[in-house]
This record gives sequence, structure tokens and C-alpha cells, in this order.
Amino acid sequence: MSMIGNFLRVSNDELNKYLDDSTLLEDRVYSESSDLNDPNLIDIDKTWDGILYLLTGNTLDEIDSADPTLSSIIIGKNTLDENQDMGYGPANYNTAEEVKEIAKILDAIPSSKLKEKFDPKKMMELEIYPTMWDEPNVFEYVEDYYEKLRDFYKTAAKNNQAVLTFVN
Repeated sequence: MSMIGNFLRVSNDELNKYLDDSTLLEDRVYSESSDLNDPNLIDIDKTWDGILYLLTGNTLDEIDSADPTLSSIIIGKNTLDENQDMGYGPANYNTAEEVKEIAKILDAIPSSKLKEKFDPKKMMELEIYPTMWDEPNVFEYVEDYYEKLRDFYKTAAKNNQAVLTFVN
């Protein structure tokens, strides 16, 4: 089974509704009537752990040692509901103000900076998910999703939106 990184842009009002009742988020994402083409929802496939490592230099197990703003790009700074399970744990979120800070940081980190840190052998040794880093063209796979994520945060910042993050 795959572990897919997901990101959802929401207004402050929506965030407050989800904080009051996290099942509303589950309904939005998983109900049969949910919009599979929701323009505010993206996934970065299985690249989330690789991007986290390339941004922070830390594995998921070392997340507490990572720069909190950089790690929050993938794993939001705040937990929505500790008892929630969106597939692989609860959703996390970054407030609209945190999103603005993240967007500025991402704007200053072009994918070429990630490529400088890309070490397939080390990433395989560290078992960075999904342990396929020695395959051909894998950096391009990461780069495509990283650029998508940068654009996503840029749009969220421009629209004064919070971002929810979860893995399913």
C-alpha cells in the first residue's frame, strides 16, 4: 500500500470548523460525494518523505531535530485532532500566517537546491520512503511534485489560506 502526501488549502473559517469537528474534514475528503477534482486539494504522491529529507536533512524519525518551519511544509506545525486518523494518523495544519512564511521560504529554495542534496545511496540507506531513490529519473519525479507544492503554498499565501497536511 502506498503512503500519499496530501495538502488542502482552506479559509480560516473552514479551518475553525475542522478544529471544532474534525469529522467534517474526513467527510470532505473521503465521502462518496467529495469532489475528486477539488482545486484546493493536491497530493504529492510518494515524494513527501524524500522532499522532507531534502529540505531538512532529517528523516521522519528525526523530525523533532529538524528546522520546525521546513518540516512543517510537509507535516504541518499543528495537529488538527490527535484522535483522528486520515489514513496514517491525524491531519496537521499551518495557519494562514505560517503559510505566508512557508511560501517565502519555498520561494527561496529552487529545486536545484534540492538536487544538490540529492544522494540516492544515502537516501536508500536511511530508508527514506518509498526507497526507490536509486531508480533512473527519480529526482525528476521529486522535482515535479516539489514545484507543484511550491506553487500550492504560493497560492495559499496569496489567498490568505491555511494548509492542512495528511498522509493516506
